[in-house]
Amino acid sequence: MNVLISVDMEGVSGIVHPSETNPDRYDYERGRALMTAEANAVIAGVLDAAPAADVLVADAHGPFRNLLPEQLDRRARLVRGKPRPLGMLAGLDADTDAVLLVGYHARAGSGPGVITHTMSGDILDVRVDGRSLGEIGLNAALAGHTGVPVVLLSGDDAACAEFEELVPGAVTVAVKEALAAAAAVALHPEVARERLREAAAEAIRRRTRVSPLSIAGPLTVEVDLYSPVSVDLAMLVPGVSRAGGGRTVAFSATDFAEAYRLVLLLVQLASIKPG
Repeated sequence: MNVLISVDMEGVSGIVHPSETNPDRYDYERGRALMTAEANAVIAGVLDAAPAADVLVADAHGPFRNLLPEQLDRRARLVRGKPRPLGMLAGLDADTDAVLLVGYHARAGSGPGVITHTMSGDILDVRVDGRSLGEIGLNAALAGHTGVPVVLLSGDDAACAEFEELVPGAVTVAVKEALAAAAAVALHPEVARERLREAAAEAIRRRTRVSPLSIAGPLTVEVDLYSPVSVDLAMLVPGVSRAGGGRTVAFSATDFAEAYRLVLLLVQLASIKPG
C-alpha cells in the first residue's frame, strides 16, 4: 500500500498565530516542532493499520521546508522544497492508495477559523465552476482526479467542517476549536497526537469506503487576487483573462490537474511585488 501524507502547519494543535508559522518570526521553531510531531503521530497510525505501507510525507506549508527531517519517523520518506510538481500533494500518482491531510486550515473568507487563507494571503478566492474551494478542496479534488480518496483531515473545527462537506465518510480530527482568526481552544499537543494516531489507523482501515472527490472537466476557474498588479501579471499567462471588476481573472481547463497547475502559477505570480 502507498500512502501520501500532506502536512500543513496552520491547523496543528497549539498554533494560533501567523508568527508561529513564519520562518522569520521567533515562534517558528516551536511551530515546526509541533508540526513534525503531528506528522509522526499520523505516520505511526498508518503503520499501525498497514505495517508494510510505503509512507511518503509531503511538507506542504509555505517554503515546503518546515518538517525537521532528523526528527521525522524514519519509516517514512520526505518530500521537501519548491517549486515542485503538484505542490502540496507532491508524490501523488496513480499508485497512491490513500491521502491524509494533516494540519490543514479553512479557506479564505470562511470562519471563524484559525489563520484562514487559500494558498497565500494574495489569493482572496478560487472558484471552480462557481464553487469556492480552498486548499482543502483543491487538494482533495486533485487527489480525486487521480482516483485517490482523501481519507483523513486534521485541523481546527472550521477546517474539519469544510472537509466533511466535500468528502462525506472520511475521518476528521479537530485538534482545536477556532475562536477567531488568531485564537482557539486547543487540545494539549500530546492528546492531539494520540487522537491523530488512532484516527489515521481508522482512516486506513476504512479507506475503501471513502469515495474520491471527482470534479470532471472541462472547467471554468475564477481567481480573485488581492493586488491589481497581480492581475496585470496574470494577463501574461496564455488563456487567462480579466473577469469582472479589477481583481478577478478567469481561465478554462480541460481537467482538474490542469486547473490546479494554473492556480499554483497564479499564486507564484501574486507573490511578485512591483519594483
